[in-house]
Amino acid sequence: MTRLLHRPTADHGKVHDITPQDAGWTYVGFSLYRLRAGEEAIEATGDREVIIVMVEGKARLTGADRDWGVLGDRMDVFEKTPPHCLYLPGGTDWRAMAETDCTMAVCTAPGRSGHPARRIGPDGITLTERGRGTNTRHINNIAMEAEDYADSLLVTEVFTPAGHWSSFPSHRHDEDDFPRITLLEETYYHRLNPANGFAVQRVYTDDRSLDETMAVSDGDVVCVPRGHHPCGAPYGFELYYLNVMAGPLRKWRFVAAPEVEWIMDRDAT
Repeated sequence: MTRLLHRPTADHGKVHDITPQDAGWTYVGFSLYRLRAGEEAIEATGDREVIIVMVEGKARLTGADRDWGVLGDRMDVFEKTPPHCLYLPGGTDWRAMAETDCTMAVCTAPGRSGHPARRIGPDGITLTERGRGTNTRHINNIAMEAEDYADSLLVTEVFTPAGHWSSFPSHRHDEDDFPRITLLEETYYHRLNPANGFAVQRVYTDDRSLDETMAVSDGDVVCVPRGHHPCGAPYGFELYYLNVMAGPLRKWRFVAAPEVEWIMDRDAT
């Protein structure tokens, strides 16, 4: 089985580069740059669409034959302010020049060039609360189903308070059977506050043919090819993650794990 947990490969530069081939799936690609001021990243989108998320810091971005100016204003992701992002369709090039030390996520999926290049956020992105009790977390929706910005990509940020659970009640989206459920591959880019802590993510199927529980550190990426995928933040450590999803249909429909259906039903009332 393809490994699910990916550690950063370096301290700076391109520290993650997860292709569909690496992940053993079809749709989602995820890479991450940690650039020092004055460093640059240059890529071509090829046949894939891209959403660049300025996780931290500032960079000047050009792409699709346009100068988009300097994107980014939060210097620490745990400021929780809306991110600056850039959508680019397939068949284009882009370049980022770091104005400050910065962290930049590059989210990719198959593109049909059905959507034009555009800035996403910070306007139009509002931190919203989801869940109840110790399942409460806070969401910055970047490009989910309600935002018609992309052909395939679904991208969102989640902030989970210390001692809380997230991506819970446990759920899966691994069948192409809309409207009951959709098939969406998913990556989680994790950050922790303080950074020397850890969180827990489990990925498991109902029949337990896949059942892995991972201690994730600051900067790790977890791939979710199928199954349920809850996260837990220990007391004392706040958890952030950037979700990237894509599949044959740009809809997010999921099915709860049998053991937690009662929780989902209770909290829906």
